[in-house]
Amino acid sequence: MSVVDAKLENGLLIIDLKKEIPEEMKPRRIAINADAGKKSASQQIEGKVAA
Repeated sequence: MSVVDAKLENGLLIIDLKKEIPEEMKPRRIAINADAGKKSASQQIEGKVAA
């Protein structure tokens, strides 16, 4: 964390902080490509019948 701003108003100390997240800890988006000729996982699960 780093201090962005600090001020004193009406006897109160107000501090603005900024949380810096390292690049390796940031969430990533991973694209999932499904083949057009195959059934998707949701279709396969719904298609199964309980015995």
